[in-house]
Formats: sequence, C-alpha cells, structure tokens
Amino acid sequence: MPCNLNPNLILHMFTVALNQVHLFCFVSMACRSLVPTRTGVRFRIPLQKLHPLYRAIHHRYYGNSNSQRPPHRTAARYFTSMSRLPMRPPKPPPGSGGRSYQQKRNFWVARLAARLLKLRYILLGSAVGGGYTAKKTYDEWKDMLPDFSEYNWVIPDFVWELGEQIDLEKLSKALPEMEEIAKLLPDFDKIGENFTFIKSLLTSGVSLGSEVKGASGLLLLETSGEPPLKATDASTAASQDDKHYKKSSDKEKIDQLQEDLLRTQLKYQRMLERLEKENKELRKVVLQKDDKGIHQRKVKKSLIDLYSEVLDILSDYDANYNTHDHLPRVVVVGDQSAGKTSVLEMIAQARIFPRGSGEMMTRSPVKVTLSEGPHHVALFKDSGREFDLTKEEDLAALRHEIELRMRKSVKEGQTVSCETISLSVKGPGIQRMVLVDLPGVISTVTTGMASDTKETIFSISKAYMQNPNAIILCIQDGSVDAERSIVTDLVSQMDPHGKRTIFVLTKVDLAEKNLASPSRIQQIVEGKLFPMKALGYFAVVTGKGSSGESIDSIKDYEEDFFQNSRLLRDGMLKAHQVTTKNLSLAVSDCFWKMVRESVEQQADVFKASRFNLETEWKNNYPRLRELDRNELYEKAKNEILDEVISLSQVTPQHWEAILQKKLWERVSTHVIENIYLPAAQTMDSGTFNTTVDIKLKQWTDKQLPHKALEVAWETLQEEFARFMAEYKGKDQDDIFDKLKEAVKDESIKRHKWNERAMDSLRVIQHNALEDRSITDKPQWDAAIQFMEQTLQSRLKDTETVIKDMVGPDWKERWMNWKTRTSDQHIRNETKSELERLLKLHDEHTAYLANDEVTTVRKNLEGRAVEVDPVLIKDTWHQLYRRHFLQKALSHCNLCKRGFYYYQRHFVDSELECNDVVLFWRIQRMLVITANTLRQQLTNTEVRRLEKNVKEVLEDFGEDTEKKSQLITGRRVQLAEDLKKVREIQEKLEAFIEALHKEK
Repeated sequence: MPCNLNPNLILHMFTVALNQVHLFCFVSMACRSLVPTRTGVRFRIPLQKLHPLYRAIHHRYYGNSNSQRPPHRTAARYFTSMSRLPMRPPKPPPGSGGRSYQQKRNFWVARLAARLLKLRYILLGSAVGGGYTAKKTYDEWKDMLPDFSEYNWVIPDFVWELGEQIDLEKLSKALPEMEEIAKLLPDFDKIGENFTFIKSLLTSGVSLGSEVKGASGLLLLETSGEPPLKATDASTAASQDDKHYKKSSDKEKIDQLQEDLLRTQLKYQRMLERLEKENKELRKVVLQKDDKGIHQRKVKKSLIDLYSEVLDILSDYDANYNTHDHLPRVVVVGDQSAGKTSVLEMIAQARIFPRGSGEMMTRSPVKVTLSEGPHHVALFKDSGREFDLTKEEDLAALRHEIELRMRKSVKEGQTVSCETISLSVKGPGIQRMVLVDLPGVISTVTTGMASDTKETIFSISKAYMQNPNAIILCIQDGSVDAERSIVTDLVSQMDPHGKRTIFVLTKVDLAEKNLASPSRIQQIVEGKLFPMKALGYFAVVTGKGSSGESIDSIKDYEEDFFQNSRLLRDGMLKAHQVTTKNLSLAVSDCFWKMVRESVEQQADVFKASRFNLETEWKNNYPRLRELDRNELYEKAKNEILDEVISLSQVTPQHWEAILQKKLWERVSTHVIENIYLPAAQTMDSGTFNTTVDIKLKQWTDKQLPHKALEVAWETLQEEFARFMAEYKGKDQDDIFDKLKEAVKDESIKRHKWNERAMDSLRVIQHNALEDRSITDKPQWDAAIQFMEQTLQSRLKDTETVIKDMVGPDWKERWMNWKTRTSDQHIRNETKSELERLLKLHDEHTAYLANDEVTTVRKNLEGRAVEVDPVLIKDTWHQLYRRHFLQKALSHCNLCKRGFYYYQRHFVDSELECNDVVLFWRIQRMLVITANTLRQQLTNTEVRRLEKNVKEVLEDFGEDTEKKSQLITGRRVQLAEDLKKVREIQEKLEAFIEALHKEK
C-alpha cells in the first residue's frame, strides 16, 4: 500500500542527501591537494587483493612505467578463482632491484575513484533513510491526532456512497453551472476580520463528499461574478472594515453584526435545505437500484430494525430475576394538547396520528420506529400491509387503523390502556430512532372518563421514564402560561439532573404573539424559568393549528416564521435551537449515543439471566425438553386430534350396546309407570293391548325421539371424554389436562345435533313398536329374559326405597346399634297397616280410595300415630309397586313355556302373556333405534365433532391469553422465559455486531 508522504518532507529528504554529497566532494578535493602527484603510496593490503577494476585503472594511467608486464593471460589466470593449481607470483622485471612494481606506484587516484563510485549507494541509502524518517515523523504526527472513526456514524451513509457513485469528471464539468450556490454566501468584505472564522467554516464545511473537497472549496470561495479573494485583498478589506467599525458606535456595530450574522445563517440554512432535498432524491434513487447497479444500503435499515425487534420482544417479556428493560428509546411526554403528536409527525414527516380538537386522542402508547428507506411507507408490526404516506387515502386509512387499535386495546370501563401499538415508518431522509408517544398528562378527569384515568396516565408515563437509559422528550405548550404545566414537575422527579431530557417548546408563533415580554421565551429555552434541567432546549412551530395542513406547508411556515421572528433577530434564540429539523438531528444523535453506551451492558444482564434460567431448568427438569407454551400447545393439539380420530374407530357393536343400554335406562321408568302398569290394571287382553297401543303412540309422537337423540348426544360426549382422559402411559403429560377439558367443553358447546334426523327416527320407532309378531322361540326367550331383568331391577330399586323410608329392621337395630327416626317410625307403622290391606285385597288397584285412606289413618291414630294422608298415599305407591312387580315376575316365570300358546293366539288357554309381547316390542324398538343412532353418529356427528374440535383448537391457538390460562405452571413459564431471553440475547448480539460494523 503506497505511503502518502508530505511533499515538504520529501523535499527535505533530498536536500539532506545533496548536502552529504557536497561534503564528500569537498573532503575528496582536500585530500587530493595534500597528496603529491608522484608520491608512492604503500598499502598494508596487497594490491592483488583489491578489485580488478583498481588494476585496470592503474594500468590505464601508468602504462609507460612498466613495459614488461605479464601477459594478460597470466594476470587473468592469477586473479581467477576457477583455477585449482597454486599460483606463482610474477618475477620482478630486470633493474627493479627485486622490489615489486606495485609498491612504486601511486594508488590514491584509484581509491578516490572507488570512493566516488560509492556515491550511488550513498544517494540510495540517504533516500531510503530520509523516507523512513519522514514516514516515522508522519506516523507520530498522525498518532497525536484524536480518533475520529468513532464519529463516522454521525455522517449519513449516503455521504460515503457518493464518493463511489459520483463521477468526478462530470462533476468538475458541472461546477460552473452551480454558481447559484455561491451567490447565497454573504459579502465577507462588509463583515470584517472579526467574522473571518465564519468564512473559513463555510468554505471548509460545505462539501458534496470526501472526494470533492477541493472542488467544493473552490466553488464556495467564488462569489457571484467575482474572482476568489486573495490573501492581500482580504487583509486590505479587513483593515478598511476595521477602520469603518471603529468610526461607528458600538451599538450600531453590534446591530450590524447581528443582522449580517442572521442573514448569513438564514442563507446558509436555505442552501443546506436545498442540498438536502437534492440529496434526498439522490438517496431515493440509490436505494431503488438493483443488484446490477448500486447496492441497497442495508446497514442502517437492518440496524434500527434489529433494535426495534428487541424492544418488541421486551415489551411482552415478563421479567424475572429482577431483569428489567433498560434499553434506550425516546419517550415523548407532555400535557394534553401540548403538541406531542404534531412534533412526532414532523419528525416522521407524515400526518399519521388521529387528530381531535381538545379531546384525548392518544389512548395507549404508540412505539414508532423511524428508519430510512426508498419509499415513504408505514406498517404495523403484526400486519403485512404497507401504507403509502404520499397518498392521502392511505394516510386516512392509517389514522383510522391506529384509532381502532387504540380503542380495541382499552378495556371496558377504562379510558387509556398500557398496551403498546408498534408502528414502523420508513422514508428518505428520516432520522433513525425509536420513539414512544404516550397519552397526554391531564389535571382533571372530565365526564366520560374513568375515575382513575389521571393516575393511570401518570403510572404509564413513570413506567417509561424510570428507565435510566430512556431519553425524555418533554413537550411544553408555549401558548399557555408556564405555571400551568404539569409535565415539567413529573419530568423533574424522574430526571432531576436533566442528563437525559430534551425540552421542546411548541407553538412559539402563538407565544410570541400573545406574550407581552418575549424575554420570557428566552428564559424558558435557557432553562431559567422551570425548575427542571435538560440537555438541550428547542423551540418549534408545528403549523397554524389546522388538521388539513401538509408537512411541507408546516415546514415552510416554520421557516418563514423564524426568518422574520425578532426572537432570532434579537439573539434571544440561537439558530441551532429552532426548527423541528434541528430537533430531529439532536434527538437522533442523543438516542444513538445512549444506545452505544448502554446496549452492551444490557446484553450482559440478559446473558446472566439466561444462565440462571438454564441452571434452574437443568436442576428441576433434567429429562424434559425445553418446550415453550406454543410448542406445548402444538403437542397437545396433535394428541387431541389423534383422540378424535380414535373416536371414529369405535366398533358398531360397541356403539349399539352403549346406546341401547342408555336409552332403556332413560325410558324404563316411563314404560313401567305410564304404559305397563296402567295397562296391567285392565281385566282382559283386548283392553290391555288397546291401552298399550295408545300409550306407545303418544310416547312415540312426543317424547321417544327426543329422548333417543339426547341419549345419542350424551353417549358421544362420554365416549369423547373417555378417549380424552384415557391414560397414555409414561408419555402422558398432566400439563395438558386443563387444555383438553376446555377443548372438550367448548367443542360440545358448539356442536349441535342434526335435528332433521328426528322425523325419520320417529317413523322408524313407530314402525318398530307396531310389530307384534314373534317369529321363533329364541325371540320369545329373549323377550322373557329382558322382561325378567327389567322387573328384577325395578323390584330391587323399590325395595331399597322402602327400606330407606322405614329405616333399619330389628336385626340391624340390635346388631349395629341403629335406631329409627320419628319419621321412619311413622312410615313403618303406615307400611304395616297398608301391607295388611294388600293381603286382604290381593287384586287391589294402583290407587287408594279416600275411605281407605281414612280407615288407615284412624287405625294409626288408635295406636297413637299421627299421620298425614299424603304420607299414606306415598307409602302405598311404593308398596303397591313392589306388590305389582312381584306378581309380574311370577307371571313372567309362567310365560317362559307360553310360546306355543302365543302361536295359537292363546286360544283355549287361561294363560295370557301380552306383557311379554309388550317387552318384546320395546326391546325390538331399542335395537332398531340404537342401530339408527349409531349410523348417524359414525356417518355424521363424529365428523362434525372432529370439525368443531379443529375449529376450537385453531381459535385457542390464536388467543394468546387463552393459552396462558390453559397451559400453566412453573415449567411452562420457565421454558417461556428461556426462549425469550435467548431471543433477546441473540438479537442484542446481532445488533451490537452490526453497530460495531457501522463504526
């Protein structure tokens, strides 16, 4: 990688090298002047060990001194290193006296030439050494500068992307056409040398990118039609202006300077706004390019989206182990109708919130995630629909949806809700941050509000502001008296030192118009009027109060107001304290600063919380999987569906047996009491059959089909419940019991039997009861057995009832030490008297006559037993039933051999078994009805019940609150917390990684 050296350092390096060369030449000349030309020089090192070039130089200058030198071959052979034979030194020439010829010759010239030849190495070494010294000096100077890489996040990404996308050659050609920008600059000749720093800041601060700094500086220095100022011209102009200001009075000088400065600021602001609009369009084009062209900028979008996802998860997280959500967000608080929503809309650059005149519109917290994107759109966290904020119909739909969500979140009897509505807004040029708009603080509860509305709003506001990393955006209405403010006291309590509070004064236009002393506004924005402290103070204008104003018109009105306002002209407000644009930049900077300072600490907190939860799970549930509530619900859902499928696999024989048994249990009392017993009171078989037919017809038309459907429906429920509660062995999880019970009850509640089958069932039952033909002896025996079992069962029940009425007999009283109550004693005496009556009249009817009741009562009174006539009749009913059932059983035993007489229609026989035929008809009806109901169950009702179960499971799966009620326990809560903590930690780590990459 090439080293970027300073030209001055390189020039200094070559100057040092040339000085060294000059010094060497001077020393060489001095040595030459001191040594005589013909003086012989003795060397300690033989000449043969010198470089051959020395020898060549010597023979070149002293060729006549030795005419008999050895041949070239001998010299070459002597000096070569390739020969392996020992070399013989050459013989001295005659007349030399035995001395070598080299010792007589002068070699200082050869040494001087050799030194001079080393000059190239000296130059090369000097260059390298000087370059290294310059590089080291440059590195030391660069290390002394502060590290500005930490502040790269302040500069938007489009600035860095412009360097990659802008063609500098085309830009240089287009610079002459941009002279209009230079015209916006003030005339610095009139300002003087006291404001030359403003000129330097403007010329160095306004640039289109890091690659075009030189071009932009040249452009900003040019005025409209005038050449750039030279140093001498600037100094001359400054001296003239200095003389001019000295002549004028101090007051005029200050006024003139303020006017010039204000004009400069306004022009500079307009120039910046114009450039911002152009950059906004350019960013929009850049973000819309596909992969073949300019890649989309994903860093900041994904960064703010990641952070917003973390906040969404934390809003639903039930913190344990004292783990709280301390991640930064911008909390917007203020009195009702102070302009909170308007400020938020100006930052979001769209009218997205419902508006009302004086009434409460913000009924729940609204979390707005602002990010940059190619299109100006908004969408909810739980919805995929995008609202185009450039279209008025989409804006109206968005406002309506927000209002509906707010009203839906408010519970009955309440005015505000603590449930957060999550909304994302994207668009070109929008500052990245997360804001939470809270309901406005009120001082009085009005008609129609809940009595605790004021306290609820205070608690919601405190819950958000007590976060030590939350940035409090305190909104104060400038059009009302400051003493009426409630929110400032609340903010002072939560942030007494003002380390994370930004104060915003709204409706400054109305404040300037209404206040008699504008200096009161200056006291507010300087933090001298309120006891609260803040990081910064801003004054904004959010329109004229009309709900139909657009964002652009509000911006224009705000700019025009501050341009003509005396607050800026008189120096009461500073330029950086006004406009929502400056407010948005300041809040975004403060937000990201707070994020960078606290996010890693919060990640460590959740890491520790995760460790604690995992340790608890390992100690308490070592053999179980970590299934959260949703995963457990899916597992239970599959089990319930399997059980419903098992219901359809029940055999037809099982269905029919259960249905037949349950139906007879349901109707047996009616058959015995209302059909068989009245018919048995008749004197002949014809009357018996007629009575039975009439009773059966009435029963079939009114009660029997309904009873049959009730029995079928109850049977289906019981079988379904049996499969749901059936033990599954070791795989059974008791945590699903409550859910299964709720699904069963809700499914049965929703299920309605197909009533259209009742008419066909009535016809089938009527036809079955009309058939009296018993075709064979097994059918007769089956009817006898059915009748006998029924009568025995009823007789046993009657005996139990009578025993309970009269109490224990003498054996139980003596052996078990039991006694009768007074009522049991009376009933026992009544029973004895009625039994004597039955013995006297074995063919007695089912009812007592009035004279018989009177006789029994008088007989009991003779034994000092006072008894009520109703008690006598009730006791008679049970005794007569027992008497009748005993006689019926005796008759049933006689009819076991009566099938032969039945085939002959009981001709020439005193035995009549019409009651057996009745029970056969009832039995056949039960079999046919059970078969019909079984077909309806298996073909229709089981499938419909399975459909209802699936619907109930789907409804429960979508209802988070319902799942939380049905799947409970420490195990579930622990798994749920583990899942959320892991998700939060992973999101935070991904966010921190992206944050570091952005740096």
